[in-house]
Amino acid sequence: MLLVPCQHLAAMDSSKESSNWILQHPVYHVMKNLGVEDSAQVHAAFLVYMDLTELRNWKEVSCVKSDELQLVLLEGKETEGSPMQTVFPLPVCQFISHRSIRHVLDRGFPMLLCAVASDSTLVYQRLTDGLVTPDPPVGPFQDVGRRKHRKRRQQH
Repeated sequence: MLLVPCQHLAAMDSSKESSNWILQHPVYHVMKNLGVEDSAQVHAAFLVYMDLTELRNWKEVSCVKSDELQLVLLEGKETEGSPMQTVFPLPVCQFISHRSIRHVLDRGFPMLLCAVASDSTLVYQRLTDGLVTPDPPVGPFQDVGRRKHRKRRQQH
């Protein structure tokens, strides 16, 4: 696996600003105006924002600055009427600490961590505060480990 340094992602901001539509997008300007100095994280947050709003059709998506972590978080709802969730966009070249995860979880909303690769691939992972009972499997369920029941022959 090839990891591209975060400086490469940050350089995207300064190169060819007039031809890069991202740099002209109003939401990108809002994110830049939040005062987060890490331009790679801001770029990652914008890519996640576009995925949530344009492809996944999330509702009420907004960006907020975490002063303590100095990064952009996203908040939104998967569907109308569903609970608010926090999305933590993170370029794959950056490390994450337990303190960072704890800080985001302490905001009180369910949390999705979104790893953003240098090729703009997004991978979402749901994080919880403690253990959560998984949902039952979807579709037909077959218990492979059990022996099949045989019909007994009836004796006449």
